[in-house]
Amino acid sequence: MKLILTREVAGLGHAGDVVTVKDGYARNFLLPRGSAIAWTKGGETQIAGIRRARQARDIRDKDHANEIKTTLEAATLVVKAKVGSTGRLFGSVTEKDIALVIKSATGLDIDRHKIKLVKHVKNLGKHTAKVSLMTGVAANITISVTE
Repeated sequence: MKLILTREVAGLGHAGDVVTVKDGYARNFLLPRGSAIAWTKGGETQIAGIRRARQARDIRDKDHANEIKTTLEAATLVVKAKVGSTGRLFGSVTEKDIALVIKSATGLDIDRHKIKLVKHVKNLGKHTAKVSLMTGVAANITISVTE
């Protein structure tokens, strides 16, 4: 089956790539998770938009990755969350929340899948996370969770 990838799939390709996979893999894994859409002639117009968005997020080279790393590590990231009377959060702070805070604080569009939390963030205070920018380049960021 011929598909257009909407996000990066390990071992298969990047967003905007046209790939051919077995029918079962497409029906049972890629399509239900939203990782791909069926290829059509009309879908070719979507490929250009997906590739433009990917190029805006892509890291060009190792120097660019190091520049982003220093920007991330220098930024003050504050996540506001609802807190109960005991100081515990209602829910937790997720990678998606952190990506939104990075976008608002620095203007950098970081994919939430590249952010790894050391542990679940369910309390107020300072927490650390790791952002994998490129092979061999990762930024350690500090997130302050407040009410």
